[in-house]
Amino acid sequence: MQSRHILTSTLLDDVVERRTQGSVAALFDVDNTLLPGEASEIGFFRFLWRRGLVGWSELTRSAAWLAGHVPPFSLHPLRERKVYLTGKRPADIESHAREFCQIEMLGKLSLQGRARLEEHRQAGHQLVLVTGAPYFLVVPLAEFLGVSTVFSAKPEQRDGVYTGALIPPFPYGRGKRELILAHAKEMNLDLTHSYAYGDSPGDRDILELVGYPLVINPIRGMARTAQLQGWPVTRWE
Repeated sequence: MQSRHILTSTLLDDVVERRTQGSVAALFDVDNTLLPGEASEIGFFRFLWRRGLVGWSELTRSAAWLAGHVPPFSLHPLRERKVYLTGKRPADIESHAREFCQIEMLGKLSLQGRARLEEHRQAGHQLVLVTGAPYFLVVPLAEFLGVSTVFSAKPEQRDGVYTGALIPPFPYGRGKRELILAHAKEMNLDLTHSYAYGDSPGDRDILELVGYPLVINPIRGMARTAQLQGWPVTRWE
């Protein structure tokens, strides 16, 4: 018997026929899903370092912030606090982010991921990027991919500079769930017939929301989680 979670052209056609019950969405994580490999923000930090916008001061403050939080050896505190942005002007960061996206991100896009995006587009599904990466990296990527709905991290601004804090909810874990549930209600999305793609525990909440989850390039225990949940797993390169 065919698994209800496996995406095929037949299933896409079936879902199109059911759209009268509510619109179908395809929710895509970005880092290590559409963009295989390391997180885009790590590469962007190196990019800013080479251009002199960040240096040892930002690195030291980030390390101090990380050291003051538990559990130890977890990078999660740096997801929720963008220490390296503190005091930076958004216009400067955004212009460098667009350059970084053009030079380094677009060429790393997964061919399988782009093909899957196009399948959903042709099926009339609403495409959504939902990621903990900062908006200034995700928006140029979304424009290139032709995706109009984006949920990403929004750094707080005050007096014309970034504070280092993020505006809640942070689109990771339960934050992703909160954002997608609110969006689904507003847009009349039928999540039971929708799709989600993600690689890590931070995507588990949205994978649980939809009828057709697919774990991509699993990390940090997601292969085991997928096995326990009965979710299919694949690799995108």
